[in-house]
Amino acid sequence: MNPVPTQIATDTNMFQLLWKYYTNKAETTPKDKLGPFKTDATIYKMTPASGLRITWIGHSSLLLEIDEKRILVDPVWSERVSFSSFIGPKRFFSAPLKLNELPPLDAVVISHDHYDHLDKNVIKEFAQQTVPFYCSLGVAKYLEKWGIESGRITELDWTDKATIGEDCELITLPARHFSGRGLFNRFETLWSSFVIRTSNYNICCGADSGWFEGFREMGDKYGPFDLTMLEIGAYNENWADIHMGPENAVKAHMALKGKLMMPIHWGTFNLALHTWNEPIERLLKNAEENNIKLFLPRPGEPTEVKGNSYNSWWWV
Repeated sequence: MNPVPTQIATDTNMFQLLWKYYTNKAETTPKDKLGPFKTDATIYKMTPASGLRITWIGHSSLLLEIDEKRILVDPVWSERVSFSSFIGPKRFFSAPLKLNELPPLDAVVISHDHYDHLDKNVIKEFAQQTVPFYCSLGVAKYLEKWGIESGRITELDWTDKATIGEDCELITLPARHFSGRGLFNRFETLWSSFVIRTSNYNICCGADSGWFEGFREMGDKYGPFDLTMLEIGAYNENWADIHMGPENAVKAHMALKGKLMMPIHWGTFNLALHTWNEPIERLLKNAEENNIKLFLPRPGEPTEVKGNSYNSWWWV
């Protein structure tokens, strides 16, 4: 259940929505091919001087290096986010880092079970490794099915806490969204946002969520945050309850008492009716109006977080 009353779709039906997609004229996929983007994996041999470095793989997938811990978040490497490799939303650019080039990991965190956050092909690649997984309630059944031993999996309910090695705490928090990998298994597993906290840094990853007043409660109890990672893409008036869009992401960042904001869930897959780069253009405008500092690294480029605004302008 959601923390507040929530509708997955509002003010429309499936046929109306399909008609909107069919008649949509927006450039939902870039006309010019993006990239290629390539990660220099040798950088991982050196510890970031600031203690915090992020490699954005695209969408909501990222490698977080925080005080000598390496945490992989919602890893999606497949070409499509779909039940099939032949149909469904396709990547705008290939994953910039090969899975076998990842440095040794301390944890993999899965926020929920949607295809653009939980990639079966990636999970199978970790079956023979020993890295621990942390996921929302109910998601373990997928991980186990794809080869992850149950002893490596920690399922977390909202407000549960887990320790990743020493001096790194993971706290799962509410989100306003839904789950399911098909039309007939929705709401059978949990969806979460989460906090990653060390003695030097406090980070909030909102994963997928619509706006709700709970962001203020999370900010009061767990903030302020050195960095927030919040979704800005794949929004539409018909699913305003479950996705924020740029303006509400800024609102959530301020409610969380964030110091620096990194937008996620954009620029990688065609998942909505808006122009593919509209989310970031709207965010830049809204952030300037609200004096919000943004962190916008180039896909695949390990980039240190130093507290200042950073914009790679990779999409222009």
